[in-house]
Amino acid sequence: MPSRPAPADVDAYIAAHTPAVQAVLRRVRETVRAAAPRAVEVISYGIPALKGRGVIVYYAAFKHHVGFYPPVRGDARLEKAAARYAGEKGNLRFPLDEPMPVALIARLTTFRAKQDAAKAAPAQRRARKASPRKPRRA
Repeated sequence: MPSRPAPADVDAYIAAHTPAVQAVLRRVRETVRAAAPRAVEVISYGIPALKGRGVIVYYAAFKHHVGFYPPVRGDARLEKAAARYAGEKGNLRFPLDEPMPVALIARLTTFRAKQDAAKAAPAQRRARKASPRKPRRA
């Protein structure tokens, strides 16, 4: 079976689905973009993603669900709230035949954006320490 070429952008990814799934994907897209407004929207591994320093979240449409990645780690309350949707590897599966839990998706994305920013902070401090300073003029 030949593989499909990766979509050029998120609009093309969404357009490749049925109208019903397009509506769900647009809602998920709006939700994650509002929850991480500084993130850049990209296609990675052939699916939509939001990227900060690293990838904050991925989402993808499947036959019966919208997948949401990566698994959330580090907030017990959020993990418990998402447990109902967890697949075998911890990635989330939001059924297409149920209302999309946009409030949960927003919380997950906000949390992942904070984790991404926290990873960036030590790297930025290291970069500042490593860069040589120019001598001051008298």
